[in-house]
Amino acid sequence: MTVTHYTVKHSSVPAPVRVAVVADLHNGPYEGLLATLAEEAPTLVAVPGDFLDAPQRTARALAFLREAAARYPTFVSLGNHDVRSMEEAALFAALEHTGATLLQNRSVFHAGICIGGLSTGYVFGDRQSRLRPPPAPDRDFLDRFAAERGFHLLLSHHPEYFDPYIAQHPIELVLSGHAHGGQWSLGRCGLFAPGQGILPRYTAGLYHSRLLVSRGLCRTHPYLLRIGNPCELVMLTLLPAEERSE
Repeated sequence: MTVTHYTVKHSSVPAPVRVAVVADLHNGPYEGLLATLAEEAPTLVAVPGDFLDAPQRTARALAFLREAAARYPTFVSLGNHDVRSMEEAALFAALEHTGATLLQNRSVFHAGICIGGLSTGYVFGDRQSRLRPPPAPDRDFLDRFAAERGFHLLLSHHPEYFDPYIAQHPIELVLSGHAHGGQWSLGRCGLFAPGQGILPRYTAGLYHSRLLVSRGLCRTHPYLLRIGNPCELVMLTLLPAEERSE
């Protein structure tokens, strides 16, 4: 696992905020991740989807959320694997017991910023295609979220939502995962991402100064190795425009 640091400055950020972006854990081991979080000392933890993997493979992910939420304010939005891993009521109940805050197409204010979660457009129990873009997200929520005051930090699992649904809104920064860095990567060029297909546009890094995509913390398929594309914890520092990073 690598740790990648980004700094974003904006006049709407009232004070420095350090955000740990934990994307695509997929119920993987988390002990090393917790140790790294302790070293990085985030203000909050943002989990933009796919912390779960599949039915009967949920225990480690929920344990991570419990431990993370006991140490840091932890905010979660749902990805496609999450909605296919558990029934809706069971998942919501399990998340409530972890102490993490579920942002299911809703937003909260924390550390002086507005944090929202745009959940996947897939519904619980839907069959999912890796080749086609996901169903449309909740566009009414996007309208409401964009109308909130202050700096907008949006957790949105699918980076492919950015161009058709998010970019036209005054949302300062979006945190995504899902693409797994393109699985095989040459520089910033990934080979394949679900919902984007071959040679995807958004796989890892900061795009348009508004979309930050994590390579994620676990591979989707145990038999498909990541090549040139290590697992990644993203550490994001938000600063007021007049502040300088160290």
